[in-house]
Amino acid sequence: MNASARPIAVVRATGAASLSRAPLWPAVALLAISGSASLMFQIVWIKQLSLIVGVEVHAIAAAVAAFFLGLAAGSWLLGRQADRSARPYLLYAGIEAAIAVTGITVTLALVVGAPAFARTQAYSPWLAWIAVIVVVGVAPFFMGGTLPVLLRATGAGRIGRAGATLYAANTGGAIIGALLPSFLLISALGVRGTAWAAASLNLVAALGAWALDRRNLSPAADAPAPPQATSPTLRLSKEARAALALYAGAGAVAMGYEVLWSQMVVPFMSTRAFAFSVVLAVYLAGLALGSAAYARWEHRFRDPWHVFALLIAGAGVVALLEVAILGPWLIHAQSLAEGAVRRWSDSGLAGMSARFAVVAAWVVLLPTLLLGAAFPAVLRIAVPADRRGQGAGLVLAGNTLGGIAGTLFVAFVLLPRLGTVHALVVLAAAACAIGVAAAWRADAPMARALTMALFGAVLILGWALPADHLARLLPGAKDGKLVFYEESRGGTVAVVERGEGERRFRRLYIQGVSNSGDAMPSLRYMRLQALLPLVIHAGEPRSALVIGYGTGITAGALSRYSGLERRVVAELLPGVLQAGPLFKGSYDAATDPGLDRRLRDGRRELLTSDERYDLITLEPPPPSAAGVVNLYSRDFYELAAGRLNPKGLVAQWLPLPTQNLDDTRALVASFIAVFPHASLWTTELHEMLLVGSLQPMPLDAARIAGRMADPKLREALAEVGVGSPAALLATWVTDRDGLTRFASQTPPVTDDRPGIEYAAWVRPREIVQTLPALLALQGEPPLGAVDPSLKAGIEQERGALDLFYRSALAAYRGDRREWGRHAEALAQRARDNPYLRWFMAGTDSN
Repeated sequence: MNASARPIAVVRATGAASLSRAPLWPAVALLAISGSASLMFQIVWIKQLSLIVGVEVHAIAAAVAAFFLGLAAGSWLLGRQADRSARPYLLYAGIEAAIAVTGITVTLALVVGAPAFARTQAYSPWLAWIAVIVVVGVAPFFMGGTLPVLLRATGAGRIGRAGATLYAANTGGAIIGALLPSFLLISALGVRGTAWAAASLNLVAALGAWALDRRNLSPAADAPAPPQATSPTLRLSKEARAALALYAGAGAVAMGYEVLWSQMVVPFMSTRAFAFSVVLAVYLAGLALGSAAYARWEHRFRDPWHVFALLIAGAGVVALLEVAILGPWLIHAQSLAEGAVRRWSDSGLAGMSARFAVVAAWVVLLPTLLLGAAFPAVLRIAVPADRRGQGAGLVLAGNTLGGIAGTLFVAFVLLPRLGTVHALVVLAAAACAIGVAAAWRADAPMARALTMALFGAVLILGWALPADHLARLLPGAKDGKLVFYEESRGGTVAVVERGEGERRFRRLYIQGVSNSGDAMPSLRYMRLQALLPLVIHAGEPRSALVIGYGTGITAGALSRYSGLERRVVAELLPGVLQAGPLFKGSYDAATDPGLDRRLRDGRRELLTSDERYDLITLEPPPPSAAGVVNLYSRDFYELAAGRLNPKGLVAQWLPLPTQNLDDTRALVASFIAVFPHASLWTTELHEMLLVGSLQPMPLDAARIAGRMADPKLREALAEVGVGSPAALLATWVTDRDGLTRFASQTPPVTDDRPGIEYAAWVRPREIVQTLPALLALQGEPPLGAVDPSLKAGIEQERGALDLFYRSALAAYRGDRREWGRHAEALAQRARDNPYLRWFMAGTDSN
């Protein structure tokens, strides 16, 4: 050793010695904070990407792929840098500060990214997706370096135990980060505010690492290191390379599971955003607990190959077996858990979260426990103690690259082609194949025999499982007949038939939630959704866009208005269009050559097309469903208003029982924040209709009567109990002034503050609160001087509706006596009104 190199050698030896004595708990705390911030960013970006790319499963896939790509690159490059650093805590502080800055930058870029993505995708879809992945992957690049750098900072020792402990801490923090946005932060701070909160945690971690660096600083450690003293490149053994390759495959399988599990739990969960967060939290909890368990019992495991093989293969078998035995018993267990938690907490939200946790724990927890324990086993095989930064970085990089491939392959190929059940069979078989390959490297014949047996079990079980296994568990299917089921890129679509004879009807289920049907109440409000705004239009409407095909009833009703020259419908899910012919009352919209059916998300349709319309009417799922609230936001209405012709109208479906009264006020506030001219109409007991315009929309009785004289239009409305202009005008509730009083000072729904999606659970029988509050706004339709007979007809029709609504509300409150007191009068009114007659015959199917 020459003289110039000797001082450097002393520095290296001193640094290594100090690091070897470094306690583990500071690194554990830093990684827990960092993991929490990372998942907060990921949840925010998935939410933002769903608005940009249009399909939630694609948004999840793109966010996870970009996240993992950044993690993989960061784990590899920053892991190499960690082994060259004499002050890894200072390096870590810089990494956390970089995460904070780039995380906020990515969030702000995604806020304005939807138009750019739409324009780029029209030119080159591949370029658009690559741009998204590159933008989102910037901050995760730095996130990928956190674990390798802190593994280096904690010094030599048991690599399996240290790696497992830090991995568990990072994942434990991520669990908190997965829950905080949905349960607290987004509703309180908004989407961007949540990102700022995450960045604040990164800065806290940076300050903590800087303080640790200052405490550990020694004069020797300040000496500069010349280039020749840098750590040599890590050379992997044949065993290590094999372990990295197999663990990359395990990463592909694990992330494929996550995509499929988000679909599998649909029959047991609402589509609210809480459900996704709970599933993700349980997924992370399984990884953390599995890693921690391995750390606890590492000393008992002699051959890590043996352990790794059984863990990966076992996870595949368990994942498939748990789905195979899903059944109504799990719904019963959910109900028991919900009841217990509600009695303890007196919280509806806590009770529903308990329901989510039960199904997530059953489907997700045990497989992820096994997968989490596999990480430290691979570390023992692949990572030398003197190169733990580089080694851990390579392990994480390989696993995350595999995760990218698995996520994209499952979301874009396996799921749409095979469906959830058969895609899971493929993943379980792949996991067992990885286990067999690993077992062949273990010096244990028993491990080989066991993994081969597990592989055979997966093939047998997969062959026995029917493709529609999950469909049979859908709500409504128990007492009905499943007549259609499809899984596609955007979610599950099912049609369930119930009733007999003339009382037979069908319901459309999307992601396990009932959306609409073809019973009389649904038929009435959807006909009015299309025809009422056309009839009251102040101009001569020639074009109309329906956002959301649903049962096809709204889109089909457009054909009854003879003046329309262009009829367009935008629908996200191909399964919905395929199920359309199963519903009655749509005037064959599924095969109507005059209806332009576009397979596209409603916002994307408005973003990518410069077409303008005289009417834009919406039939989306309820606003409380995950990802749907952005079709009720102020930002969306501003976009829609920009696509209207002069005197054009936007008509928004307003369901009453699906959100709390305060949330309904917020929905109204977002609508009137954009449209200076607005009105509210009652289209059915459970639904209302908001109609808005940028120009005045006066009601002209003569024009309305003239349009309703058209035989096709008159017949379409008469079939649902709106047989005259008086009956149509009787559904008027209030104008913009009344809506302003109703909304009061309630903040509007915006893309940044989609509070309804994250609001507390809907109270039972919410309609008894919301409907009276809206009917209290009721006034006379502003017709001016009209024929006395029309005015009398409006009063008569309104009297019938008011009587029915009062009686129905009494029944909802359990006051059957009040309902019975009006039964005879309602029976008289129902003779000439198909809508009232349907209710008087007795049904609660809506």
